[in-house]
Amino acid sequence: MDIILEIVQKINLYLSDYILIFLLVGIGLFYSVKTRFVQVRCFGEAMKKAFGGISFRGGKQHGGMSSFQSLATAIAAQVGTGNIVGTCGAILIGGPGAIFWMWIIAFFGMATIYAEAVLAQETRVVNEDGSVEGGPVYYITKAFKGKFGKFLAHFFAVASTLALGFMGSMVQSNSIGETCSEAFGIPPWIVGIFIAVTAGFIFIGGADRIASVTEKIVPIMALLYITGGLIILVVKIKNVPEAFAMILKYAFVPQALLGGGIGSALKKTISQGVKRGLFSNEAGMGSTPHAHALAKVEKPHDQGVLAMAGVFIDTFIVLTMTALVVISTLYAGNGILSSGASTSVKKANMAQLAFGSVFGEKAGSIFVAVCLLFFAFSTIIGWNLFGKVNAVYLFGKRVEKIYAFIAVVFTFLGSCLSNDLVWELTDMFNQLMVIPNVLALAVLSKTVADQAKIKKLKQKSKK
Repeated sequence: MDIILEIVQKINLYLSDYILIFLLVGIGLFYSVKTRFVQVRCFGEAMKKAFGGISFRGGKQHGGMSSFQSLATAIAAQVGTGNIVGTCGAILIGGPGAIFWMWIIAFFGMATIYAEAVLAQETRVVNEDGSVEGGPVYYITKAFKGKFGKFLAHFFAVASTLALGFMGSMVQSNSIGETCSEAFGIPPWIVGIFIAVTAGFIFIGGADRIASVTEKIVPIMALLYITGGLIILVVKIKNVPEAFAMILKYAFVPQALLGGGIGSALKKTISQGVKRGLFSNEAGMGSTPHAHALAKVEKPHDQGVLAMAGVFIDTFIVLTMTALVVISTLYAGNGILSSGASTSVKKANMAQLAFGSVFGEKAGSIFVAVCLLFFAFSTIIGWNLFGKVNAVYLFGKRVEKIYAFIAVVFTFLGSCLSNDLVWELTDMFNQLMVIPNVLALAVLSKTVADQAKIKKLKQKSKK
């Protein structure tokens, strides 16, 4: 295990510190300019579509999903352990300044995910039985013809099946197991059995059952977590301005908190922000287009702006809530981490310590465990759907039941394995997904720009 962990960490070092930063920031900047900052121009439209279309009873769509169901499924995948454990890990390793770089990645990522959703809609396939298939493998083969396109599509499909269907489920169940063990004293393997059996029941129901679950669970879990976070911030209101100041300050001078030279400290801060930002909002990774491809909308632009709302909710609301709670309780106001890292604080228990500072140790631990249970479980079922799309692309529909069984096994195993190894493996496959996805996005930019231009022309005609 130690040898594997060391190898995977070295691979991730090069991916996240060099390749990933260049690709994600580059494609985000490119599409921001190409669409004339669609994330700013159409922000109001995105919020209106997201919050105006909330429904707990979308029903079966017979071959697809309603627009809100697709958004809920995408958010279910986005809002997971990355928003709690991942955010805490980024702050612990990269300092509070890592949050600033998460915001930057999310801002440009809103333009990227607009492109992903538009292309997923443009290239989706409707079968004779009414079922819908779509995702990056379909627009990758449109961008690159011949053997090279097939190679990239298969590379993406393999990486996403492993990252989302198998490794990703392990990360989520691992975090659920650890927090529930801390809060309730239940052995992680028992929690793993419960999660695996429940998830398996939903997997068998296919896209319809997944959509039905996510449209109900996502609004409830978000409201619960945000309410708890707001209570902490009200109690610690004096520390909130300092928390914001620390995010901005340590984004550029992290060595003042982390120690070492400015170069290595800044590299660590930016790297953590980019890596954990990707894991949280998934813009550019190629995961959420699988959900957006299933949406029944009038035109691809409609789903594109809705996809932007998903990134905004994930990063600027849920993730930022975690960051402010943690920084205002553990860093600001002479908190236990105000002078640097503490050996007693780890990314797995950091949020529980933060909420426990106000709610009380036991109540805080229970609150985070319950929220993480909702967050991580919703991600498991969302990612399972995305992984299945790619497994079917590789091996055909005959593999669906085998895939579901393997996914259930991995979900259980994740609750029993080393936290560090599980996270590093997931990071590696997530990052490998980015490469073919971003290449295709770059090639198909005209299709996306045309959709953004349609919106602009309509705005002018109204005037």
